[in-house]
Amino acid sequence: MKVELLAYTPGADAVCAAAGNSCYSSKPASEIIGGIDSERILSKVVGMGHHSVVEHATFTFSVEGVSRALTHQLVRHRIASFSQQSQRYVSLKDPTYVKPHTVEGDAEASKIFDETMDKIWEAYRALEAMGIPAEDARYLLPNGCTTNIVVTMNARELLHFFSLRCCSRAQWEIREMAERMLELCREVSPAIFGDAGPPCMRGPCPEGKLSCGKPRRRQSRFQDGKTRSERDN
Repeated sequence: MKVELLAYTPGADAVCAAAGNSCYSSKPASEIIGGIDSERILSKVVGMGHHSVVEHATFTFSVEGVSRALTHQLVRHRIASFSQQSQRYVSLKDPTYVKPHTVEGDAEASKIFDETMDKIWEAYRALEAMGIPAEDARYLLPNGCTTNIVVTMNARELLHFFSLRCCSRAQWEIREMAERMLELCREVSPAIFGDAGPPCMRGPCPEGKLSCGKPRRRQSRFQDGKTRSERDN
């Protein structure tokens, strides 16, 4: 898997903070943006539940070498834009697929998995050799087949995405992708994404009886300068 941040709103923290502050100021965002504490403002505004202000920032990722099983989950996040490698127009001559760690860790299971994939691609190539179009031959291809996809989300949807997909209950592959995306976002927009991640990093787990029972904690700063743990005490 390779995850790369292709483009993002320059100065996203400042842009969103200025937008948020402009709601409570007689000055427009153009006059506010130059001299504000983005982290303090976003912590206050977003902490109050006004998440619309971070919709002004967008982030575009190139995700490569992931399975179709992952992208089937990914495209369920509807407030986003996707451009995926087409199996209609791209002929997949060689077996390229994602193997789950549980399969890799079992020699017999791994052997069965690889042999089955080889047979699938053998049949796929045979159909193409018979003149069957790639768009029809692809019906043989499995969920584990690799693909590339470009993803664009605004920061509000990314916060929601990270809340769901960085959770320990998310499937391992999409969780790994989400964690890499979050790391890239934090590098360029630490104020927006400093407290991002699964809900257990900010409070109680919403999974109830399905909780993994291993909450993760992050020391996040609030507008009063105290960490969450300090405030809870």
